[in-house]
Amino acid sequence: MPSDSAANELDARLREKSIQMKPVAALLDGLTHDERVTWVRSVGRAEQRRLWQAAAGFLPLSLADLVPASHAAGDAVRHFGRNTLPAFTHFEKRFCRPSGEDPRSPRALHGFNFQSLSWLTGPGYFVASKDPDRPEVLIDYREVPGAAPPGWPAVRRNEQGLARFVYGFMLDRLRRVSEHVTIGSAARNGRELGSWFLLTRET
Repeated sequence: MPSDSAANELDARLREKSIQMKPVAALLDGLTHDERVTWVRSVGRAEQRRLWQAAAGFLPLSLADLVPASHAAGDAVRHFGRNTLPAFTHFEKRFCRPSGEDPRSPRALHGFNFQSLSWLTGPGYFVASKDPDRPEVLIDYREVPGAAPPGWPAVRRNEQGLARFVYGFMLDRLRRVSEHVTIGSAARNGRELGSWFLLTRET
């Protein structure tokens, strides 16, 4: 877990009247991967909401930040997260770059959600793309890949069964916090849900 001093300072930064993003990013960049996962999964709803607001316009986020160019097409890149929902609080988003995309500037990424009840809710497939108007990334559950990479669960649409209530008609937006950490906000049918999530990339 993060050292007490680093974790305490990060927590204190999120409680400041005006969150200063540069010190937050520097502290996160100085942690190990395991420390970042532990911290990300400790951040509550109020702090995530404030961090989401503070991160607007801080650092641009590209698809290559989510799946670095060093990864081959189809390689899963795990992002460990915590959301502010009453269930499925700890989860992962797993992204990959489809075949034929430029590793340094892909037009889209494919991905799915992994959590303890995936067997019940479905994998929650999505397609991620660059927002044309902001330096942010959109995660669109209304669109799913045509096929799954080897080793991934079978592709299912999100408008059927229990998946409809978890992923159906959803469009998430991601903002960058640090080199590895992003924060997202969820919307359904164009309406913000007041639900946020933090992610940290494994590599």
